[in-house]
Amino acid sequence: MTDANEIYEQFRGMIVSGHVGSGERLPTVRQVANDLGVANGTAAKAYKMLEADGLVVSRTGAGTRVSDAAAVLPGAIVVRIRELVSEAKDQNIREDDVVTALRRAWSG
Repeated sequence: MTDANEIYEQFRGMIVSGHVGSGERLPTVRQVANDLGVANGTAAKAYKMLEADGLVVSRTGAGTRVSDAAAVLPGAIVVRIRELVSEAKDQNIREDDVVTALRRAWSG
């Protein structure tokens, strides 16, 4: 079951990874709810969480857009992550194994 936290994490990931850039419009709350099969309130809660974190700005008539101040990873890191993912997929390495390796490398 999809909840507001899962929706929040999905959009947050898209924003901080640069997949959705500053000023880009997110789908409407209604569209997200419909696509994911959740209540409008669940999608709205996720959007409010994104707004509270300063990642998006919601305006009546203009929809919800990624904030100009939204923190995104530098482009060079995004490129390297995409290269890593592509190479791991080519070698049939499991996602969980890559994530575990990154976490271990991060913690030194």
